Amino acid sequence: MQSRAHLWFIGPAMALMFIVLLIPILIAVGLSLTDYSLGNQGAEFVGLENYERIFTRSTYEKMFVATFRYVFVVVPLTVGLGLGAALLIHSLGRFGDLYKTIYFLPVMAALIAMAIVWEFAFHPTIGIINSTLEKGCGTFLEAWPWYAKGCERTFPLWLNDRDYAIWTVSFIGVWQGFGFNMVLYLAGLTSIPPQLYDAAEMDGATRGWDRFRLVTWPLLGPTTVFVVTISFIRSFQVFDMVEAFYPQGGGPSKSVFVMMFAIYEKGIQQNLMGIGAAITVVFLAFVMVLTVIQRWLVERRTHYV
Repeated sequence: MQSRAHLWFIGPAMALMFIVLLIPILIAVGLSLTDYSLGNQGAEFVGLENYERIFTRSTYEKMFVATFRYVFVVVPLTVGLGLGAALLIHSLGRFGDLYKTIYFLPVMAALIAMAIVWEFAFHPTIGIINSTLEKGCGTFLEAWPWYAKGCERTFPLWLNDRDYAIWTVSFIGVWQGFGFNMVLYLAGLTSIPPQLYDAAEMDGATRGWDRFRLVTWPLLGPTTVFVVTISFIRSFQVFDMVEAFYPQGGGPSKSVFVMMFAIYEKGIQQNLMGIGAAITVVFLAFVMVLTVIQRWLVERRTHYV
């Protein structure tokens, strides 16, 4: 008779996963099919009506646009800058720990303090950004039409203009997030045996680019898979920064109305638990599909030692 002793070892982990992960997801799916609100004794079954509203109304179209703009700006830049910073720091003999601390500080920065600093920096009249841009007026920079327009009138209201708000928030997201990816890439770089670089140099890879292309990048494949996956998930989960800048709702003309903020607004502020749960299910589906696709694409080119 086959022993079932292994069930005693995996059973607690499976039970915990079922209770913590699967049951809440099933509850969210169930709520998304109703018009339930907190405080009501009952809820009416509405089927797929909540999902139809998500995919047909203009407010939720803005939600998808803002979310994907943020994700597809922040993820490539945080991955690229994180890799570049890790390579530079790894090549330093001195002051490497100092630069690690400097680049990682934004990751540890307190949300409220960070929001106050950036609000002052992007202030249209006293902010350092527009003040610096104004110093370039009257120079060759005015040959750029956008710059000339700013000198004639005023430079943008970065956080309060619908044409710039999502890109400004994305910039802050890159500033805050690339230090985390840098630390992950540094861990991957330290695991590469230095003998491989010596062997590559003996084979003719004398330039830095050749060593990176033939040794560093292939061996960073597993790290890159993890970094890209984590970056996607962290970018889809953006909420605190948006809520700090736009507590009343999604920025100018809902241009920064990302999915996590939509869940908070509908489910918590407006007590529409049904539509909030539906957005949650759509959010989980997007994260799962994109994560599976990017893992499949990246792992096809992953090399292992």
